[in-house]
Amino acid sequence: MSSNTILIYILIFLCSYLIGSIPWGFLIGRLYGVDIRKVGSGNIGATNVTRSLGKLPGRICFFLDLLKGFLPVLAVSMMLKQQYFDDPDQFAQIIAAASAVLGHMFSVFMKFRGGKGISTIFGVLLGFSPWSFLAAGIVWVLVFLISRYVSMASIAACAVLPVAATLFTMTEVYYHSIWVLAFLFLLSILAVIRHSANIRRLINGTENRFERKRNRTS
Repeated sequence: MSSNTILIYILIFLCSYLIGSIPWGFLIGRLYGVDIRKVGSGNIGATNVTRSLGKLPGRICFFLDLLKGFLPVLAVSMMLKQQYFDDPDQFAQIIAAASAVLGHMFSVFMKFRGGKGISTIFGVLLGFSPWSFLAAGIVWVLVFLISRYVSMASIAACAVLPVAATLFTMTEVYYHSIWVLAFLFLLSILAVIRHSANIRRLINGTENRFERKRNRTS
């Protein structure tokens, strides 16, 4: 590995980490005059923003957090297509993805605290493997509609994600290097670990769920 390649990897890590560190949930909360860390679950992710501020700011937060994962991977992919450097094992994409997710979870702007990373992981997936993203997204929607638990849907989607990527690679639908598959499995495990508190609440029956709004009759 040349010194130029190492330098490129370092620059990709730093840029992607800083992009991932942008605390959109916190900034959106500030626009509404709310410190999102002090309401609801205290998390700066899209779920708590939705629950505490409403659907529109929650969706905006989700989209912006998703972009934090998608844009770094997309930028590196475009650099590879233009042959700015060689990276047959997709290490540069893995570095961009991992550092963006780490930035979201451990933001330098939030004293190394952050969200659970699900939205950013979805963005990473969209850049890495659109088919795996689609499979995980379908599972998320189905589990959420059945259970009304965002956390349960997120955990299920994370579990399906690397399995889907492996199947797509084996069937030659969409190629992933062995290093990318290993990274996706590690990413999935990390996301589930970050939901350990939610898992305990699900087991104890104390997890918050999104209830369907009932029409009021006069």
